[in-house]
Amino acid sequence: MKSLYWISLVLSFALKGNAADQPNIIFILVDDMGYGDAGCYGQKMLTTPNIDRLAAEGMRFTRHYAGCTVCAPSRCVLMTGLHTGHSRVRGNGPGIIPDTDLTVPKLLKDAGYTTACIGKYGLGLPLPADDPAKKGFDYFYGYVDTRHAHNCYTTFLTRNGERVPLRNTLIYGNDDLVAKGIGVAEAQGRVDFAPQLLADDVQKYLDDHAKSPQPFFLYYALNLPHANNEAGGPKSPLGHGLETPSYGEFAGKDWPNVEKGFASVMRFVDDQVGAVVAKVKALGLEEDTLIFFASDNGPHAEGLHDANFFNSNGDLKGIKRELTDGGIRIPFIARWPSKIKAGSVSDHVSGFQDLMPTVSELAHMKAGGENDGISLLPTLLGQGTQREHPYLFWSFDEQGGKRAVLKWPWKLIHVNTESAPQKKKGRAVPPKPLLIQLYNLDQDPAEEKNIAVENAAVVAELEKLMTEAYHPAGK
Repeated sequence: MKSLYWISLVLSFALKGNAADQPNIIFILVDDMGYGDAGCYGQKMLTTPNIDRLAAEGMRFTRHYAGCTVCAPSRCVLMTGLHTGHSRVRGNGPGIIPDTDLTVPKLLKDAGYTTACIGKYGLGLPLPADDPAKKGFDYFYGYVDTRHAHNCYTTFLTRNGERVPLRNTLIYGNDDLVAKGIGVAEAQGRVDFAPQLLADDVQKYLDDHAKSPQPFFLYYALNLPHANNEAGGPKSPLGHGLETPSYGEFAGKDWPNVEKGFASVMRFVDDQVGAVVAKVKALGLEEDTLIFFASDNGPHAEGLHDANFFNSNGDLKGIKRELTDGGIRIPFIARWPSKIKAGSVSDHVSGFQDLMPTVSELAHMKAGGENDGISLLPTLLGQGTQREHPYLFWSFDEQGGKRAVLKWPWKLIHVNTESAPQKKKGRAVPPKPLLIQLYNLDQDPAEEKNIAVENAAVVAELEKLMTEAYHPAGK
């Protein structure tokens, strides 16, 4: 990994083009939004006019996959181009990216871009306050720690390594959590809605960089519609974990309050997509700016929210923390007027690891060989031949361990249910076996029928790929 960074640095001077032909890149990443949560992906109960318009003016992908089924490892794949068989972070527990590893912002900095992350960073645990700068971001404002980002009414955010205090007051009882800004705000102590502060900062950043001769990379990582996992009980002023200033237009709905909260935060997410596009247009940057939109994994069932209430995974099976498609297939949209055909739809099988080679090509850089992604430019621009992935791979090193490999249309999932032999009333209880699931996504997109037994040869082929893809120490 270290050698890859220096190779890229040396080559940058020869390969990068002029700023005039390097587009600005905005990547809007939302948190725990399901494949079926947007109207353009089939949502019927909620409206998402701005996300839908983004798709109508750009390209909508129907077979795009997150890096993992939870936050930190998924973001690690996005920022490094390495799937979870090679990446450094494979769960929401301890794990970090070494400062010497190549990341998307480092590569773009070397190509002459100015880089910023506003929102939820969360590339591992534990992280120093200045970790975003160490990974290539010139500017950062938001939550460094993934768990801190649960709290929309936290007592502080971080700007460029320094804490910025907010006016919220947290309920005490666990001093360790409160010291980290984690927990639940008091009913009268909910003053500063952090997602709005971040949204305002995005607008300011765009204003400040509109006339810069340098192209910019803005990674706007919202922490919604994720729930506050520390809320949801009697201590929460709302009684649930979907924190929002008000239920707004949904206050009168005959829905549980938690679902009114979910609808409200989805409205906020959609509004911010619209605000970014409107600002880009107002600044005259539309033709020179590529906007991506995606979610970091499938829908959640946290903070008392029911992922089935709005059918958040659409026709897919599973939610966050599962490796069925409901947990990892996500909405993904790209908009670049005059470059990407408006209203186009792609069923190309792709994933978060593809961002690195895509922006490398856009920036006239060469990322090197240690990369699991494939540039999406042929698909985005409708030019040339799009290379296909031989397979996609996921490892979720929590909950006993789960792995999956997709060689379209075949999807193999291993769920490690094994446990050490235990004694029960004086007798040994044998460990549970490995659960093996095989699906044909063309014939069974909802992954309802496990056909592993009758397709032993396919299982054997995919198990070889699964073994090949997983490197315990990463690349």
